[in-house]
Amino acid sequence: MISSLTSLVANSTAGPSIIDLFLDAGPMAKVIFLLLALMSIGSWAIMINKFLQYRKADRDGARFLEVFRRSKRFSEVNSVAPQLSGTPMVGLFQAGYAEIDAQVKDAQRAAAQEGQQAFRVKSLEGVERSLRRAIGVEQAVLSRGTAFLATTASASPFIGLFGTVWGIMVAFSAIGATGSTSITAVAPGIAEALINTAAGLAAAIPALVGFNYFGSRLRDMRHQMQDFVLEFMNLTERNFT
Repeated sequence: MISSLTSLVANSTAGPSIIDLFLDAGPMAKVIFLLLALMSIGSWAIMINKFLQYRKADRDGARFLEVFRRSKRFSEVNSVAPQLSGTPMVGLFQAGYAEIDAQVKDAQRAAAQEGQQAFRVKSLEGVERSLRRAIGVEQAVLSRGTAFLATTASASPFIGLFGTVWGIMVAFSAIGATGSTSITAVAPGIAEALINTAAGLAAAIPALVGFNYFGSRLRDMRHQMQDFVLEFMNLTERNFT
């Protein structure tokens, strides 16, 4: 009696695995599933890479600001900057420093002809424009790859829906060919529909969460960069005008 119950429970709980469903699916369902799997793998690779990139940016950014605010000369900060290149503020500083250095050298050449010395910038607006351009460059680096997350989040459910519709078409085709509505006839088509529906959602949901999360982090970093530009310009105006 006990052995019979055990056998009945085992048979009722046993079912096809995901691999079995995939192997039993038709060629179109397999193509759709593999496409969704590749999109999901790509999304996870991007999210892991962005997470590590942003974590390094936060860590290097905190150390860079400490050095920047403690140092008395931009040249000292410039010597340390390459070691903290994970933060976008290093790119901003280097852009601003290069513009200041170019303007100071021009002023020194002009003053040397008159037998004088000058350590002044001619145009604060030029320095600020360099910093603004650098913000765009750094933002492009930080946002690289997030467009793929958006594409995966928006397109995967529709790709999965196409697989669902295709599976239902296969099921109805089997009914028409066999004249039977038994589960044996429609099971392959229903399996194709369900596996692609699940794959579409499995690819889209993490990509959507990741896109929103990294979008929020990117906005925070942009605000930090804008604050750094103001701080840099204040020091430039104080020391070079």
